[in-house]
Parts: sequence; C-alpha cells; structure tokens
Amino acid sequence: QVQLVESGGGLVQAGGSLRLSCAASGRHFSSYVMGWFRQAPGKGREFVAAINGKGDSTDYADSMKGRFTISRDSAKKTVFLQMNSLKPEDTAVYYCNLDSAHWGQGTQVTVSS
Repeated sequence: QVQLVESGGGLVQAGGSLRLSCAASGRHFSSYVMGWFRQAPGKGREFVAAINGKGDSTDYADSMKGRFTISRDSAKKTVFLQMNSLKPEDTAVYYCNLDSAHWGQGTQVTVSS
C-alpha cells in the first residue's frame, strides 16, 4: 500500500520561500515518477513539477520555471519542492503524486500580498 504524506506548507509573504516535502511509503520508490500538483480555490488541479525515478530529469509548468525546484532523495523516499519568489497566485493546496496513480492529502500554501 502506497502512502504519501506532504508537509512544509504554511503562510508566507509575497517574495518569500517555502520547501515542501512528500514522504512515501512502499517499495520501489526510485522506480516511479513523482510529481507535485496544486489546486487553488474554485479551480481545477494543475500540474506544477515532476521528476523521474533517477532524479536526473525534471519538468515544470511554465509559470513555475525559474522559481520552483523539484528534487528527490531516494534513500529517504522523499520528494521536495523548493518554492522561491512566491506570489499570491501561488496560493493553493499542493499535492504530491506518485506514478500518476497515488495522491497525498495535500498541504496548504498561502501567500499574502
């Protein structure tokens, strides 16, 4: 059974930074693509970033490029999302995803202006 637990969300001022973590349980963590998605109030869930199993290939939504960095630590079965230069429009619940099949419960990020 795969479980994903996000942490690191919170309230930050515009221009600030946060680092989200997603701890995974289960086997073969390093075999799977891991991703971050977000959902703002009244909007659908949108792609943020993804990283392959080896950690040597990443992909980002255009609006996050240059501000967000996804990384993973396979030994700790954890994926991270470093978010810099945060904007009020980044306010959302951020979800971790494993292999497009499993989701965490989400962590709230609120950016004040």
